[in-house]
Amino acid sequence: MDKYKGIFPALVTPYTNKGEIHEASLRKIVRMNLEKGVKGFYVNGSTAETFLLHMEERKRLIDIVTDEAKGKATIIYHVGSIRTDDSVEMAQYGEKVGVDAISAIPPFYYQFGFEEITKYYQTIIESVKVPMILYNFPTNSGVKISMDHFYQLLENERIIGVKHTSMNLFELERFKNKGKILFNGHDEIFLAGLTMGADGGIGSTYNLMSEKFIQIYNLYYENKLKEARKIQIEANNVIEALIKVGVNQGIKYGLEKMGISCNGCREPFKRLNEDDMRYLDQIFKENHLNL
Repeated sequence: MDKYKGIFPALVTPYTNKGEIHEASLRKIVRMNLEKGVKGFYVNGSTAETFLLHMEERKRLIDIVTDEAKGKATIIYHVGSIRTDDSVEMAQYGEKVGVDAISAIPPFYYQFGFEEITKYYQTIIESVKVPMILYNFPTNSGVKISMDHFYQLLENERIIGVKHTSMNLFELERFKNKGKILFNGHDEIFLAGLTMGADGGIGSTYNLMSEKFIQIYNLYYENKLKEARKIQIEANNVIEALIKVGVNQGIKYGLEKMGISCNGCREPFKRLNEDDMRYLDQIFKENHLNL
């Protein structure tokens, strides 16, 4: 399971000025992060604006990433959708193009019961042979699964891990105690997540500064916690600024400064204004981002 340990950028979706997927830019983001030393990529997650994309666009993203990175990195394909049939279709497509694992947010909006959520995951899992990584993001999905219910899900041997995007580190430790792969999902508590048993992280800001999280990861395993905390603080200064202006928009602005065209986010996401950009420029500089 070592191929699931380390730093995994949750890739953004760059667009052309016509609003289409910008293939050349996505390939640049993948290559840049491979050069920095990331372990893999999480494709079509929240950072990709996945629920603002058409099904064919979600497939196109995995086409591009597998073509660029298969054999060089571990590829996890998020297939979550409110429609089980859509998730199954994407899971089967991901298996066809050679992903290492699939992942899925639980079905949302209608306040589905645990029996319904279990059936959703079971149907997806049974449609393919690749393993499943659960995606726990209660604040955004609105789906809160109790720990006892999570334990029941984790009894399924085809479910190999959890992407835990929650500030609840007690839950992270309890899930890890079940012997599964655990990804820390909130970048701002990455170091804390490692101390509680996370095997690595899947993060949005890794697109922009994966080198910082690779440093934190390596320093932690070298038992250099003071040095690791210093890098985490720098990363958090950037994250705090991104939260103020819009995380996805701010990440894409940083990538633009690197010469990678992204053309903002899809509506209803807002655009950054000049004040936002000047503010980010200052924070990036103060926290040693090489943009």
